Formats: sequence, C-alpha cells, structure tokens
Amino acid sequence: MEASTFKLKTPQITGGRSHTPLAKTEHMNVGLNYYTPGRRNKLHTHPGEDHIFLVIDGQATFYNKEHQATVLNKGEGIMLPENHYYYFESSGERPLALFRVSAKKGNNPKVVRIDTEGNRRTDEENDFIVVDGSTIEGKYWEFA
Repeated sequence: MEASTFKLKTPQITGGRSHTPLAKTEHMNVGLNYYTPGRRNKLHTHPGEDHIFLVIDGQATFYNKEHQATVLNKGEGIMLPENHYYYFESSGERPLALFRVSAKKGNNPKVVRIDTEGNRRTDEENDFIVVDGSTIEGKYWEFA
C-alpha cells in the first residue's frame, strides 16, 4: 500500500450532516464530518473500533451514556475507546467540522455501529454522503 494525502475540504450543506472520507487502510479510516448547528446524532457505540474526534471548526458537545456533557472547541479533541457509548451535537453558532479517525482492533468488525435501540450498521461510510440536507453548489468549508 502506498502513502496517501488528503485535504480538509467538504461541500457546505443546507442542513443535517455530511461525511467526507479522506483516507483508509485495512485498520484505520480518516474522515471529515460536517454538522450544521443544532444537529446531533443518537447514542451509539462502535464495537471493535477506537475513535478520535478533533474539532477543527465550530463547537461540539459530546455526551456519554449517562448524558454527562463534555464541550469541545476548536483545537480540542476526544478519544473514545471501543464499546464506549456516546453521542454528540453541533453546539456552536457555526457549522461543526470534525476530523475523525477510527482504528479497528484485530479483524474487521461485522458491525460498525450499534445504537441503544438495537439498530446496527454493518457498512462503513466509504463514500461522501449528506443526511437530512443537500450540498450548496460551489460552496465549500475548508481548513485554513
């Protein structure tokens, strides 16, 4: 496998969230998550994966399964070990840009995400996606 380079750039969106894959190996994924203000995800965990999130713009509030809040501002990050239940929201006034690293432990897990309602995701987000919104033509968020 060869080295790869990437750029922290993603289309701006009308609402919701997006995920831009940046680089991948057999054991690691690197991506850029982009959330509009107020957007949050569900309480969930990633079996067999550790995660690191670094706020590169905006503000994120991460919550554990007891709903205890940890506020992260630009330049601050959090490491979440495998099977740690969490959720987060874009809690600032501007969109949240999160640099995301996930590292698989051992073999590739068959389930990559489980929420508290028992919903399971078995596929990784390997392509650019937008959920609950659409891209804004010609407008991009870019790390500067």
